[in-house]
Amino acid sequence: MSYTLDKEYIRWILEAKKPETRENRKVKIIEIILARKKNLMEKIKRLETERLLLEPMTINEAPFILELYNSPNFIKFIGDRNIKSIDDAENYIINKFLPQFERLGYGNFLIKLKADEKKIGSVGIFEREGLEVHDIGFSFLPEFEGKGYGFESAKKLMETAFSELGLKKISAITSKENVASQKLIEKLGLNYLKTIKLPDDDDELLYYEIENIANLLQK
Repeated sequence: MSYTLDKEYIRWILEAKKPETRENRKVKIIEIILARKKNLMEKIKRLETERLLLEPMTINEAPFILELYNSPNFIKFIGDRNIKSIDDAENYIINKFLPQFERLGYGNFLIKLKADEKKIGSVGIFEREGLEVHDIGFSFLPEFEGKGYGFESAKKLMETAFSELGLKKISAITSKENVASQKLIEKLGLNYLKTIKLPDDDDELLYYEIENIANLLQK
């Protein structure tokens, strides 16, 4: 589990004249940071909206990931992740989703209907190679597209990211052909900035960003 020390903490450590005092202060600060991270992860263990429940994706959701990631629009607009079996899905969750949750405290969330807890899609904020700003992404089973669930879930996650997780910016990427995704991203308040290409990918993508309003007010 990783941790970071801000400038005030570092100054407090360096002010200690004895090495053992500096080490004790460092240990104490690390304990504080880890406790805060634990509390934060408890806060975002389950997010709720009017109609939806958002929960961190676990290995238990491998059958759902297998179905979702092989749905027609996922393959068409996001890409083939080569998940062909439950084992493939489990490995994908273990290697892609869980490390980010462990490191940052957030990542990909399962979306369920609040009424009956039916699994309908996923939404997440991701640390992605080639992007300096973490990006928000979403996907749904075909029968749950076009019902406003994407906006409802992504809006809740973005609000949490800004208010609880301390993110200063959030980005989004989508293909030029995915008009529905473009409309949703813009409805969420992100602004189109440019086209980009991700590493090892020749496809041009539309790149959007939004800045935390609290961060703007501090400037």
